[in-house]
Amino acid sequence: MRVLIKNGHVLDPATGVDGICDVLTEDQRIIGVKEHIEEQADRVIDAKGCYVMPGFIDLHVHLRDPGLEYKETLETGGKAAAHGGVTTVCAMPNTKPVIDTKERVEDVHTRAKEDSPVHVIQLGAVTVSQAGEELADIEGMAEAGCHAISEDGKSVMNASLYREGMRRAAASGIAVFAHCEDIHMVEGGVMNADQKAEVLGLKGITNAVEDVIVARDILLAKETGVQLHLCHCSTADSVRMVAEAKRDGLPVTAEVCPHHFIMTTDDITEDDGNFKMNPPLRSKADVEALREGLKNNIMDVIATDHAPHAEQEKDKSMKDAAFGIVGLETSAALTYTELVETGVLTPMQMAEKMSYNPAKILGLSEEKGSISEGKIADIVIFDPSKEYEIDKHTFFSKGKNTPFHGRKVKGEVRCTIVDGVPVYEG
Repeated sequence: MRVLIKNGHVLDPATGVDGICDVLTEDQRIIGVKEHIEEQADRVIDAKGCYVMPGFIDLHVHLRDPGLEYKETLETGGKAAAHGGVTTVCAMPNTKPVIDTKERVEDVHTRAKEDSPVHVIQLGAVTVSQAGEELADIEGMAEAGCHAISEDGKSVMNASLYREGMRRAAASGIAVFAHCEDIHMVEGGVMNADQKAEVLGLKGITNAVEDVIVARDILLAKETGVQLHLCHCSTADSVRMVAEAKRDGLPVTAEVCPHHFIMTTDDITEDDGNFKMNPPLRSKADVEALREGLKNNIMDVIATDHAPHAEQEKDKSMKDAAFGIVGLETSAALTYTELVETGVLTPMQMAEKMSYNPAKILGLSEEKGSISEGKIADIVIFDPSKEYEIDKHTFFSKGKNTPFHGRKVKGEVRCTIVDGVPVYEG
């Protein structure tokens, strides 16, 4: 199949191309990128007025499959990703059962090829059943193509065990994705520890809950040499420590989620479970530090921590609601509206943080994250002029748990192409 994309503004962080070009794909590959292409194609897409970017790669997604399919499935999560311009997702392993063996990684990969319209990379757990007591089959899962291990949803509190897991990951050529949370310091907290928590009568979670594990994990990465990727950073001190790690030449990268670079606890006007996430919404000072970290390329990646839940799990007090919000279908518009339109990021930096940098972290930059000849034809066509309100009822995801319902945004995915085939067209 040949697809010809005409008149679009190509943004390619890998090559620096930033201008009006045509893009021609054949089967799974990009075969031409230049000002004018007049060749025959099975599909011609007019992208005038739109950005043509490498398909977004979301490093942090909960697909809930296997075992929690009432929240999400490979099919619904894949369709949600396509709706949001995401062509590759990294699925976290905290499913039922936990993905902690080679066979379980292979099972998800096999089923995803049939069920999901986008690429799914299944990450493996660090410990068996994520119980923190015994290392999982890290070498086997690496052979199955997991690309990274993660205990996401919690931290491995046994530092000695975690260090050995890092060593094995480094030896296997894969990364460690770290959820940084000292569980002993949470103490039943459900939102940021500040005056708003006191007003709502809710227990707070301090910044130190995240920061002490960020510091520990960076030191362990320094010792083991593993590629460490810090998930969903939410504090100013996390940004500071990542900057110091990079100055020291350590193999450390970090991500920020849209809810953390947009919202603060001031946005929580009532005890609403849709505002409960882990880590929680922080202060204005933290948000500003995260935005500056993204602007100055200290923070490498924008990811979502897409965490779908059933309505009954969120429609309750924050004391009792499940942690997490959905994000696959809103991240591009929120990033463009809040960071690009405001001048925090350039459009090229948006493409870099949502596609090129994630590809490099996964070791896939030879194939993905670029609009250039020979690369896999994973492409998003994004209309920056479209204005609308986010409507959770239009989501393809089973999860509708978002605090952004009704929020006005600018920028919409018009088309998502995976392996040269349009899988979503708005």
